[in-house]
Amino acid sequence: MTNIKVLVAKPGLDGHDRGAKVVARGLMEHGMEVVYTGIRQTPEKIVNTAIQEGVDVIGLSCLSGAHNHLFSKIMMLLQESQYQCLVVGGGIIPKKDIPYLLDQGLDKIFIPGTSIKEMVDFIKGKLNA
Repeated sequence: MTNIKVLVAKPGLDGHDRGAKVVARGLMEHGMEVVYTGIRQTPEKIVNTAIQEGVDVIGLSCLSGAHNHLFSKIMMLLQESQYQCLVVGGGIIPKKDIPYLLDQGLDKIFIPGTSIKEMVDFIKGKLNA
């Protein structure tokens, strides 16, 4: 497999992106190509960017508490487009919401304190890279 290409995206009105930038930098340091959308992106924009960029992974970050709605919308749009990629999420997400998000089709939710190495190992393991 060539370099893993990851889209790091901030859906919704959340304006805090330090964590997303740290993750993006960490993934790049582990040899992955990263495209960062910046803050306040719509689910439609995120899915369109993922398709245009041909990413292997979408990494969603949300700190606003709107993760259930926004992540589910993105999964619905991905399903409608039939674009297939790994989708992971993170941010301030209560543990009680994780089963719901996994049921929506996300592959993994990384909670605060997860190391970059854990993320890299999960992504590489899932993509057989």
